Amino acid sequence: MSFNNGMFVLIIVAFVLSLWAQFRVKSTFNRWSDVKNLNGMTGYDAARHMLDSNGLHDVPIEPVRGALSDHYDPINRVVRLSEPVYYENSISAVSVACHEVGHAIQHKESYPMLALRHRIFPIVNFASGLAPFLLIAGFIFNAMNLVGIGIIFFSVTVAFQLITLPVEFNASNRAREIMVSEGYIRNEEERGVAKVLNAAALTYVAAALISLLELVRYIGIFNSRD
Repeated sequence: MSFNNGMFVLIIVAFVLSLWAQFRVKSTFNRWSDVKNLNGMTGYDAARHMLDSNGLHDVPIEPVRGALSDHYDPINRVVRLSEPVYYENSISAVSVACHEVGHAIQHKESYPMLALRHRIFPIVNFASGLAPFLLIAGFIFNAMNLVGIGIIFFSVTVAFQLITLPVEFNASNRAREIMVSEGYIRNEEERGVAKVLNAAALTYVAAALISLLELVRYIGIFNSRD
């Protein structure tokens, strides 16, 4: 099997993994959405308690439409929770809510990887928009200089996704530790929290893997034509 064919197979495998990861996060979220947490806290309650206990009284929490649309906005310093997470008192709701607050705590403490991700975001936004056009044009017109520039731009996007991994895992670890130590959940509920957070993390791992394999494939094609 040639290098290109082998890489193509790996990318297909990674793509299937990505689809499976998306299915798993949705199914896991739905599964633990049916399990009420024993303390009766909603996602909003857990997020508010966690923010306040970490000195983030001025960070608001807003409900937003959409499923799994939860995120922390570092520019406006707002935690935004999807309506099912904001209003419900399930294991899934408090897990996702506390994960997003984990990002707010990272921001407050200037967590290095989060700070790095924020700094390079404008560059990534620019590079990710141009990279596909440069690569396509380079391959169509056999212009390896364009392909080389496209690879450089695409590598910035891959770097961003790799930097995102420790940011997400760290936020989840912070969330789990605080949820247990401050009594948001009880010991027997940790299993459900872990499943929800691990399923969400898997989507980031799969996305990073696909991008990394694509980058290696582009580099292989570039070297073979150089």
